[in-house]
Amino acid sequence: MGLEPSPELVAISMVYFVQGILGLSRLGVSFLYKDEFHLEPASVAFLTSFAAFPWVVKPLYGFLSDTVPIFGYKRRSYLIICGLLGSLSWLAMATVVRSPAGALLATVVGSLGTACSDVVVDSIVVERSRGAPQGTAGSLQSLCWASAALGGVASAYYSGSLVQSWGPRGVFALTAAFPLVVSAAAVLIAEQPVGPTRLKADQAYLGNMARSLEVQARALWGAVNQRSILLPALFVFLWQATPTAETAMFYFQTNTLGFTPEFLGKVRLAGALASLAGVGAYNFALKDVPLRKMFLWTAVVGTGLGLTQVLLITGTSRALGISNELFVLGDSVILTALGQVAFMPVLVLAAQLCPEGVEATLFATLMSILNGGAFVGSALGSGLTAAFGVTATDFTHLVPLILVCTLSSLLPLPLLGLVPNTTGADEIKRKADAENEQE
Repeated sequence: MGLEPSPELVAISMVYFVQGILGLSRLGVSFLYKDEFHLEPASVAFLTSFAAFPWVVKPLYGFLSDTVPIFGYKRRSYLIICGLLGSLSWLAMATVVRSPAGALLATVVGSLGTACSDVVVDSIVVERSRGAPQGTAGSLQSLCWASAALGGVASAYYSGSLVQSWGPRGVFALTAAFPLVVSAAAVLIAEQPVGPTRLKADQAYLGNMARSLEVQARALWGAVNQRSILLPALFVFLWQATPTAETAMFYFQTNTLGFTPEFLGKVRLAGALASLAGVGAYNFALKDVPLRKMFLWTAVVGTGLGLTQVLLITGTSRALGISNELFVLGDSVILTALGQVAFMPVLVLAAQLCPEGVEATLFATLMSILNGGAFVGSALGSGLTAAFGVTATDFTHLVPLILVCTLSSLLPLPLLGLVPNTTGADEIKRKADAENEQE
């Protein structure tokens, strides 16, 4: 892949792997809200979307990581703290949480630890990507997201079988062990202390924090203000901000179709394998496909396939001889692979364009825009689920809900011109440099 093996590369892979394997708890959270707390789909959709809010404010962690070292380190210390936060949050979910409010608080804290560690490791990745050849940068991004996908594969099948045999809280107890791997991986990061001593380094930086933040803000604004970065990010935000009916479908699959946690774990396994396939397809065959073409076809094909859920809800797929289980597995595989293929170019371009000194902040800002879109989409989905009257036992209006949510993903396509019609980061970098010269 053009990458030299090193302890730091192992540490980076471990952090991304943990991000993937933390999906072990996702199914357990859904069943906890549904079966123990007896919440309706709209409420669960809102709680799960709000739990992801720490991913929306990732630039804050980037500012802190870039400007405020802890014990003399900008990366290692943050990774250690994030790992401890994540472990404590899932331990609380396994033992003391007894209400939806408590579960929300614990999952938000866990999400905070994961999101902050994601910012820190992303900053390390973009530091290594900056100035590297296009192929090396792409290979590094592919390694990172392949590691996360491998973590997803490792957790996917067992997430279902463990929920079925241990219950959600047993799964949470197991999940609490994995964030500690992030803390351990921190010692492998190749980082020199900022100052001669930890105390002096912290004091010096804290004393100049206002100036550092001002410099960071100006550099960040100068980068984000480039049309070559801002406009593609705006398009992807709008694409991500379309509503989703995922939680309503989860209730339909479990309450009406009778899907067990073990089978839903197999669906997650298929999706994780499809994510790996998507990374491979991009890395080996799709790097040179123009961005507009890739976004257009993944959106159109994804929408068409999403509409096939109507066949599942109405029973038409069974009338055609396709079992519910086979239909859901196929749907998950194809849509997940398409989504991963569409996402990889955005990651590579963002990493290549991050200027020195604000790598954590800018990359976190770009990813925060995408996560903000997903947050808005989940919140809209929650509102639509309530508006259509879909509950844990009433799926009368589930088909209209699916139609509205799925077709809405086509709404951003008239704005496809915001995405540069290029085949790689080098051309977009050239355009960004030209914009700076004009200014």
